[in-house]
Amino acid sequence: MNDQVRMRLSKLEVLTEAGIAPYGQAFVASHKTQAILRDYDGDRPLDEEALAASPITVSVAGRMVAKRRMGKAGFAQLQDGSGRIQIYLKRDEIGEPLYDIYKAADLGDFLGIEGNLFRTRTGELSIHVTGVTHLSKALRPLPEKFHGLSDKETRYRQRYLDLIVNPEVKATFVVRSKIMAAIRSHLTGLDYLEVETPMLQDHPGGATARPFVTHHNALDMPLYLRIAPELYLKRLIVGGFERVFEINRNFRNEGMDLTHNPEFTMLEFYESCADDQVLMDRVEALVSDVAKSVGHDGPLTVGDDETARHIDLSGRWQRLPFRTLLTERAGVAEADLYDVDKLTAYARDKGLDIPKGASLGKVWDELFGEFVEKELIQPTFVVDYPVEISPLAKRKASDPRLTDRFELFIDGKEIANGFSELNDPLDQRARFEDQAAQKAAGDDEAHDVDEDYLRALEHGMPPTGGAGIGIDRLVMLMTGNSSIRDVILFPQMRPKG
Repeated sequence: MNDQVRMRLSKLEVLTEAGIAPYGQAFVASHKTQAILRDYDGDRPLDEEALAASPITVSVAGRMVAKRRMGKAGFAQLQDGSGRIQIYLKRDEIGEPLYDIYKAADLGDFLGIEGNLFRTRTGELSIHVTGVTHLSKALRPLPEKFHGLSDKETRYRQRYLDLIVNPEVKATFVVRSKIMAAIRSHLTGLDYLEVETPMLQDHPGGATARPFVTHHNALDMPLYLRIAPELYLKRLIVGGFERVFEINRNFRNEGMDLTHNPEFTMLEFYESCADDQVLMDRVEALVSDVAKSVGHDGPLTVGDDETARHIDLSGRWQRLPFRTLLTERAGVAEADLYDVDKLTAYARDKGLDIPKGASLGKVWDELFGEFVEKELIQPTFVVDYPVEISPLAKRKASDPRLTDRFELFIDGKEIANGFSELNDPLDQRARFEDQAAQKAAGDDEAHDVDEDYLRALEHGMPPTGGAGIGIDRLVMLMTGNSSIRDVILFPQMRPKG
């Protein structure tokens, strides 16, 4: 407990002794601060004469973030959820008991204010206070005289302070909420049904990732936090739902960097009697619609002044085969594309750490990640992924070594993943068994055979297209943030030592 906290505790006692509840009751505010400034100080601001001739009475509630006393009068800034407004009060007008509440208030305290609008000598629209209600006492001061938080670790650990002192941070999460609403509106408008699937699963699947493991005591069995909802959503397609989607929380026990957090948000949606081509059209339309919903009617500009990139979301986005990008941008000889030994040697010669016995698909993926991914700035669907890294995608009819799978890259980041879903239970079993063999050989991102999912496929699943979009990365793109932690309210952090 430091001196500032001790002083605030003593003020709390003063309030209590005066019969004022330091953590008060509800207060009905007639206006938000932003609405006052918009309606009376906007395009056609009211001047002082108009305000005096027809007094406008308002009440607002907010946190006091600035204070300036001048003898028997004082100014303050109140901040609510929409913005800030200045207040002015005089002891002789409101009486000593109410003025004492203002005097005892510290920065960070919540006050309810009633009064009339007026303009100061400098022309600032303010509230001339007629009533003060103490709503809540802050025992800790706001950081750095309210100049803001610059230390990112403190911002992430104490997001509540970050939101108070950095308005642009709050704006990011307002945009995030609008994006979520736009996604739901877009998909329900296409007759997709929003559903919920289990977060705790008895068998992890639907993606190549290491799961978090827990134990259910009553059932005495291991359970896994889901790494993806895919296999459950496709069970619903088997059951007769034709279009479903879920905005879901996923959990993957993996590394953390600018685009990865162990807990993250995904949109997954599935459509019966569709394929990867239909789903690419769906993803393109959805992302474009979401961009417009948050004000991006023209090109997106990301990066700072020196590294600004202008991303054009209009028109039809390019669709490029995986193997073409490897030859044109990673320098792989076309004759070596399907020779795993030559390809491995090439990758190692380029400095990549390729484990012994890596599959052709794994080597393709490593080369792509190193030499291609970051170069895909404009919206690009990469298509025709190898079967080894696409265990749930349907084989390509013209080349069974490849699949009808796509990934969308924008600004060098994967935004979406989708494919024509594998609905052949015999092929799916073979791929599950291959995954199980990889797990037995030490691959902790591979999984065992999911017999219940295979049983569902054996009952028949229509041709289906499915896709997943990383919501956090989509928000990063739409808000110009470079770190996933800046778009997750409470990102995972290492315990403070």
